[in-house]
Amino acid sequence: MGKYLNPKADLTFKKVFGEHPRLVISLLNALLPLEADERVESITYWPAEKIPRRTQAEKDSIVDVCCHDNKGREFIVEMQMTWTESFKKRVLLNASKAYVAQSEVGEAYQLLQPVYALNFVNEPMNIGADGYYHHYRLVHQAKTDEVIDGLQLVFIELPKFQPRTFSERKMQILWLRFLTEINEKTEEVPNELLENPEVSEALKIVEVAAYTRDEMRAYDKFWDAISTRKTELLDYEIKIRKAKAEVDAAKAEADAAKAEADAAKAEADAAKAEADAAKARLKQANMDTARKLKAMGVMTTAQIAGATGLSNADIEQL
Repeated sequence: MGKYLNPKADLTFKKVFGEHPRLVISLLNALLPLEADERVESITYWPAEKIPRRTQAEKDSIVDVCCHDNKGREFIVEMQMTWTESFKKRVLLNASKAYVAQSEVGEAYQLLQPVYALNFVNEPMNIGADGYYHHYRLVHQAKTDEVIDGLQLVFIELPKFQPRTFSERKMQILWLRFLTEINEKTEEVPNELLENPEVSEALKIVEVAAYTRDEMRAYDKFWDAISTRKTELLDYEIKIRKAKAEVDAAKAEADAAKAEADAAKAEADAAKAEADAAKARLKQANMDTARKLKAMGVMTTAQIAGATGLSNADIEQL
């Protein structure tokens, strides 16, 4: 193993951002859509009982750090190692719970403070969407400058992140490089990361030498759980695809059988229509013949009926 551990793991992520307020403050200010006068100045971590409950699958694939600042704003920072379509709804649910939890009976609604959910996703989540940064908030559909301030959700697709030099977003780029470039294979850290005080401090925290043997076992167990979870999701996806393919094949077979039946019916209908037309033509010809014979006055109605196949009533109406 190299000199560093991957900062995205449960153990390392929580040590960096869950035990060092200065670093999570820097992260929040760098990644959240905050104006200059909205920057986070100090934070307090949530007590354990306030942290959202996790299913076993979520415990194995989600890393979180939760805190609030001196203004009362709530922050939920998560690292999602595997992606499912339900993740967005779960993020919205937990952010909504944090917003509601601020309210006490009889208090004014004006006291409610915004909740920010900052979500790092370690797999692509918006196939085809441009960029790695996705910001959701409540806005008027036509007048986008009219905002209901309450919940703001930010999703960052780490696989789509590409380092660029943007001076106005320097810390955002540095933190994302820290999360995407540092791992067990890192042999040499770029100078840009080492020269920044906050990122340099985070690098020291993820050095292998800083961890005990038990912590290293927990670290390895986390990645084993991630591999298991990805395998389960892949197996499930394969089963879903196979079932869908079988349903599609059965539907295609049924559609083909129906098309064949429709074609046979159309053919029978055409044959019947042709027979009816021929029968109508024959009757008309017999009617013409009967009319001529009747006009000649040399045959009785019965004789004309026998010659033409028409009924006596048909002949009498001529």
